[in-house]
Amino acid sequence: MYMSTDEVRNAFLQFFESKGHQIVESSSLVPHNDPTLLFTNAGMNQFKDCFLGLEKRAYTRATSSQRCLRAGGKHNDLENVGFTARHHTFFEMLGNFSFGDYFKQDAIAFAWEFLTEILKLPKDRLLVTVYETDDEAFNIWNQQIGVPADRIVRIGDKKGGKPYESDNFWQMGDTGPCGPCTEIFYDHGEHIWGGRPGTPEEDGDRFIEIWNNVFMQFNRHADGTMEPLPKPSVDTGMGIERISAIMQGVHSNYEIDVFQTLIKAAAEVISVEDLSNQSLRVIADHIRSCSFLIVDGVMPSNEGRGYVLRRIIRRAVRHGNKLGAKGTFFFKLVGVLADVMGSAGEELKRQQALVEKVLRIEEENFGRTLERGMAILNDALDASADKTLDGETVFKLYDTYGFPADLTNDVARERGFIIDEAGFEQAMEVQRQRARDAGQFGTDYNEAIKVDSATEFCGYTSTSALGTVDAMFVESRQVESLSAGDKAVLVLDETPFYAESGGQCGDSGQICTDSGIFVVEDTQKLGNAIAHYGWMKEGVLASKDKVEALVDKGRRNAISLNHSATHLLHAALRKVLGEHVTQKGSLVKADNLRFDFSHLEAMTADEIKQVERLVNDHVRLNHDVETDIMDIESAKSKGAMALFGEKYDDQVRVLSMGDFSTELCGGIHVSSTGDIGLFKITSESGIAAGIRRIEAVTGDAALDVIEAQHQQYEEKLAESAQKTKALEKEIQKLKDKMAAAESANIMGQVKEVNGVKVLVAKLEGADSKNLRTMVDDIKNQLGSGVVLLANVNQDKIGLIAGVTKDLVGDVKAGELVKMVAEQIGGKGGGRPDMAQAGGTDVTALPTAIDSVQPWLEERL
Repeated sequence: MYMSTDEVRNAFLQFFESKGHQIVESSSLVPHNDPTLLFTNAGMNQFKDCFLGLEKRAYTRATSSQRCLRAGGKHNDLENVGFTARHHTFFEMLGNFSFGDYFKQDAIAFAWEFLTEILKLPKDRLLVTVYETDDEAFNIWNQQIGVPADRIVRIGDKKGGKPYESDNFWQMGDTGPCGPCTEIFYDHGEHIWGGRPGTPEEDGDRFIEIWNNVFMQFNRHADGTMEPLPKPSVDTGMGIERISAIMQGVHSNYEIDVFQTLIKAAAEVISVEDLSNQSLRVIADHIRSCSFLIVDGVMPSNEGRGYVLRRIIRRAVRHGNKLGAKGTFFFKLVGVLADVMGSAGEELKRQQALVEKVLRIEEENFGRTLERGMAILNDALDASADKTLDGETVFKLYDTYGFPADLTNDVARERGFIIDEAGFEQAMEVQRQRARDAGQFGTDYNEAIKVDSATEFCGYTSTSALGTVDAMFVESRQVESLSAGDKAVLVLDETPFYAESGGQCGDSGQICTDSGIFVVEDTQKLGNAIAHYGWMKEGVLASKDKVEALVDKGRRNAISLNHSATHLLHAALRKVLGEHVTQKGSLVKADNLRFDFSHLEAMTADEIKQVERLVNDHVRLNHDVETDIMDIESAKSKGAMALFGEKYDDQVRVLSMGDFSTELCGGIHVSSTGDIGLFKITSESGIAAGIRRIEAVTGDAALDVIEAQHQQYEEKLAESAQKTKALEKEIQKLKDKMAAAESANIMGQVKEVNGVKVLVAKLEGADSKNLRTMVDDIKNQLGSGVVLLANVNQDKIGLIAGVTKDLVGDVKAGELVKMVAEQIGGKGGGRPDMAQAGGTDVTALPTAIDSVQPWLEERL
């Protein structure tokens, strides 16, 4: 019976939904609040806290189709991808989970029913394995399901290994939940080489594992003690690619519909006819991991998850280049992928434009990186004296520049060199160990605080409440009392304190009784309990005491202003920059807010201004902030923005601010947007490729910023004014010097009229403000005489005349400039010793100047 991959996915989820399981959407490839994992690599990752007993949900049975990635950390399949039938960087894990509900019997029965009755797989093609000592699982398979004993394989501990170190014994870490597994294998037939599990030929491709049922049965302590868990649980996984291959009658995962569609699309954009080429398989695999990593907020970079993404992109591009790809090609496969993923590709369709742009830019950048790498390789070969390329250089080219060792080897061989294989492998092993270390769970399960009780949160409507102390912990140990100075964690049955979540920081305040005061410095979630972290300020406190919980109102109010502002900011960014903008993280504190979002370019000053103004417009519109509780599908149909990859309960809280912003949010907010008062952006920056960050303030903090900026502007203005005055004085000095120099230059034009020294001169473009200084200076040099200067500046003429005091009885400066001004279309006058005038007829100036001497001869 043929089934498409999308049909297999939907059949699986619907089957387990019919068995009372809650369908849970795939979580992000970036593990939620789990620094111990590089990427989500199994279906159980998002349920880890449920298995640990740290989180309780509204359901005890769940099913999902989880996106997984294995290209870094403990599980790294990257180098095998494309060269085997079943290795991938990206894959989907179908899973069903029980959190203390059903156990081995139901898990085995569900798996068998789905495979043999829903998918109609032949029973004689199925073979199962159990842990060597798990007689319970063996008997269920043999006596209840009816699998013959010769088709049930017991798998023991590995030779020379530790106890319980077996392919059929699962453990979360060195401590914590663990238990035996039972796996289901499909027999592809005698025509394919390989042996049954547990035989020397088990690595062959005849018997392929398609389903793994993990039975979390024990709690393993650091000393190796295996303690039975009070609520045994089930974690299962079935790779959708493997089961789809069976349902489509093919042997290799790369022959299923999803990969065949991508391989054909890749061949078309690269112009390749041989569809069996392994490089096409690499490209088809890698477009899946790269696209969904970007959807989940990872951007190419030189460290962490971004570095893994960059390596995968470059590996795909290298294989495209091997096939003769011209120009960029990889990003052109995103749309094909979104379509072929069916129901699992909806978010990719929404972010298709962003994904395509990131991949195109990265591919273009890699072209330049490839050139730099080749230059380094050639320099290293030129510098080698023994025809051997050292392993460190080979590794650097591989690790930093994306050169595969075989490419380096090809170039070296062409020039008669060999490469240091041992040195390269040593450097690679160091990297692998770092990756393995990065993938380890870092917390001892038995040292974690585990709280069975649930806390009722009443903080949406109040900042105070009466409650009872349910539990107290000092350094993870539960205690019955506290005294002054003790640092502790308190859990109440009811609290108004908001626990850090959704980017909003936890509340602070006090928990009081008549006999003591506990200072709350932070509030966090512990599963369904709310934990208050702090210290005893005075007195004593005992378990089961009645207390009054008092949130710091001022801090809470400041936080709520900032949180509501982030919603308006998100909506404004999408209006100004485009619908591709999605939230990639936020931090809401009392003193400011931080908002990270997807956008490939730095915002312009005008865009920042538009966003800030748009937010403030909606602050002034004073929208009511309304909250509604509804199911997730109703919320989405209402247009509520959900963070892709976030965990949401069946019933969600929808927060609306007029028609401008509608989002899912469980945080604390203002009652109306006008309460925010004022919104001010303080910075916009890039934090990773394609991720921008805005920091902003609201309310009094925004006023403080504006007042501080105003004060800075005033200080800078005063400072600028002082500098301007100083510069003006300096300029004036320089002008005076220039005027004196100009005066000295024209002294050669002095003539005598009836025994009196006379200087009449024409100037070009002199500073009119300095003409008076020049006349005074010339008069001083003459001692006794008459001066007339005509300054031509563009189409205007400035006249200035000076007469020494001993001659003013015969010649008046005012009369002189008036006589000349009248000839050039102007007028003027002044004192007998100094007078100024102006005119506009430049063509008449020479004649007017020539008239000065005859005029003076009549008077002297």
